[in-house]
Amino acid sequence: MDEHPAIRIEGETVTRFMDHVIREDRFRIHLNGELFIEQIASHGHIAELGAGLVISEGLSDSVERVDVQGENIYVEADVLKDRELEYRTGGGFGLKFPPKHVYSPLIIAPAEVVAVTRAIESETWRKTGGVHCSVLYSQGEILAQICDIGRHNTVDKVIGYAELNGIDRSLCCIGCTGRQPAGMVSKDANAGIPVVISRAASTNLGILTAEETGICLICFSRNGRFTIYSNPQRILGIMEGDAGRTGEEEEI
Repeated sequence: MDEHPAIRIEGETVTRFMDHVIREDRFRIHLNGELFIEQIASHGHIAELGAGLVISEGLSDSVERVDVQGENIYVEADVLKDRELEYRTGGGFGLKFPPKHVYSPLIIAPAEVVAVTRAIESETWRKTGGVHCSVLYSQGEILAQICDIGRHNTVDKVIGYAELNGIDRSLCCIGCTGRQPAGMVSKDANAGIPVVISRAASTNLGILTAEETGICLICFSRNGRFTIYSNPQRILGIMEGDAGRTGEEEEI
């Protein structure tokens, strides 16, 4: 975070103060020696960003090595045979390949959904209001909480955290503050994440992607309640009970 002088107006009261603002930087991700993408992101967990993006974009199932040199991230990975690399810029770009199917025995309790949701409200968000946050959860523990200016970056970074720390992604949930369109859900599918929990909404294609890839997609998770859009069998007791409110009246 940086600090920047600002002026707050409340009615007739004028207050000058130093405000906390989030930093925005550009990073270059190289895959096997070739420049792959320039990505706008926040500082912090830069190696995880490179590792996670390669996996979440379906280019490889794992990475062999990540080296960070300034604003350059060098990733070495065994790229899948049918994946062709081309230089790209920006974030949130569309996937060229169909997302993978998720194979996992994971079932979690509703109380765990609530716990993951609580964990995605970060101190950085409270101070700046300018970041998204994702958390990595497995077997009763929050393993990582990572903030970034881009919601897609936060997912890449927690996926990268799992990869670099040898964590079994098929037993993990990801909690995220951001919306869940098809591109976001596809990232989780390529990483083998079986449960995605968001405070925000999805889209029709986000839900369809979750249904087809075996992901339990949960949105509008707030204040102890949530809406399940796909694969509810991954939530303990839901198939036998009442899935709850649809969330259609929720403000996006």
